[in-house]
Amino acid sequence: MVLSMRLLKLADFVPEGSVMADIGTDHGHLPISLVESGKCKHAVAMDVRPGPLSHAKEAVARAGLSDQIDLRLSDGLTALKPGEVDACVIAGMGGALITKILTEGKHMWDSVSHFILSPQSEIGDVRRFLADNGFMIVREEMLMDMGKFYVIMDVVRG
Repeated sequence: MVLSMRLLKLADFVPEGSVMADIGTDHGHLPISLVESGKCKHAVAMDVRPGPLSHAKEAVARAGLSDQIDLRLSDGLTALKPGEVDACVIAGMGGALITKILTEGKHMWDSVSHFILSPQSEIGDVRRFLADNGFMIVREEMLMDMGKFYVIMDVVRG
């Protein structure tokens, strides 16, 4: 699976050996790549829209990974149970939506060891939300891909 520079950097932030969830998976390329490479033993690919989830399901089947990647129709983190995953990627959406997803997914805060966030906008608001809610940015990088700048943060509780 060939990934864009942005998706490669997101994959780099996912801890080795983790079970990850890709929130807003769209085409499913990130979890497919992480499982194919062996970096993740299992993944959950989730999207709020049936169309993109259907495309992800087809891509997962083509890759022969249907037994290692669960696909779920979900609004944010709502379809996850505590302890199911230890890393969550939330990327490719605005900061307001990311903070909404985190707020509504509070049930996952203490069981996910790493939230990998990449807000497309309102980065300052995301930083304030994180600080106000007991999160800490332990790693952050910026990159340019296809003429756009992207910020990627590795966020933990503490």
